[in-house]
Amino acid sequence: MRKLRTLLCFLVLVAGVQAKADPPIPIRVVVVTTFEVGKDTGDVPGEFQHWVERYPLTETLPFPMGGRPLRYNPEQHVLGVVTGMGKVHATASIMALAMDPRFDVSKAYWILAGIAGIDPAKGSIGSAVWAHYAVDGDLGFEIDAREIPKDWETGNVPDGKATPFQKPAPKRDGDEGIEAYALNPGLADWAYGLTAGMTLPDNDRLKANRAKYTAYPAALNPPSVMEGDTLTADRFWVGGLMTKWAEKWVPYWTEDKGVFVTSAEEDVGYLQALTYLAKIHKVDFSRAMDLRTASDFTVPPPDKTAAEFLASEASGSGYGAYMESVEAAYLVGSKVVGEIATHWDKYADHVPAGKP
Repeated sequence: MRKLRTLLCFLVLVAGVQAKADPPIPIRVVVVTTFEVGKDTGDVPGEFQHWVERYPLTETLPFPMGGRPLRYNPEQHVLGVVTGMGKVHATASIMALAMDPRFDVSKAYWILAGIAGIDPAKGSIGSAVWAHYAVDGDLGFEIDAREIPKDWETGNVPDGKATPFQKPAPKRDGDEGIEAYALNPGLADWAYGLTAGMTLPDNDRLKANRAKYTAYPAALNPPSVMEGDTLTADRFWVGGLMTKWAEKWVPYWTEDKGVFVTSAEEDVGYLQALTYLAKIHKVDFSRAMDLRTASDFTVPPPDKTAAEFLASEASGSGYGAYMESVEAAYLVGSKVVGEIATHWDKYADHVPAGKP
């Protein structure tokens, strides 16, 4: 009897604690960035700093399961996270955030707003690109380029195949993993339509950098808001041959629907986490967006080899449009975030699609 009374008291105590616990914070938008330089404010900005300072994300929230504290705007219910670079960090951070009992992200929109490389055949540095597809560039087989057969154009071979780009292509969601993630096309088109007319930062330095790319008409244009797809690989790669591989790899895994435009390192990790979280109804995958802004070209200018170009690009400060791409990611991304967060009555239960 004494043990029973003790158990009942314990259950009453637990129930009381649970009753007093604060309900989870309903989040409208999660802003996903991948890195920051130094502090969140007051120094050289990474992808996160403009959001913290300008949106602003005024509250700092501890995030022991991640690499950096979260930032939050309580008036608009906008939450910001820095995942860390690479697919592993992105997957783990998004999973940890969505499972954090402090937050209700079941109706949240997600926007990855980060910098990337851009194919000069598709656009110019400083541009902002909304994706319909994110394709994994790492899953598969590889032979060192110095050992590939003479009739192979690349040493990268699709998972389950014996030669590059062997047909038919495997399923993009197969036993070995997801090779290509399809985002909500209606939402991507809506975000593009909302931002397509924006003027992005341009200056003499960008003009001088893109002027070298005379063989690529698209690269000579001023920065613009575009639609196009992203290839994710943990390795930072550059070069004309690698770009030709990417230009074929993306359509190969998307039934010729995807078009390679940007190269990045985190997108499929971010989307993998959301894919699993959607299975237990923690998140709504149809509310995920992917925005990449071009900090550098994937192909060197004609006066540099691939190795020389890599040496010049090896740090963020060496990118042809680092500061401008960070600025563009905030300018374009915040227009979409602000529209959703400030008109929540329109978007809480209805995911926008098509032209705004």
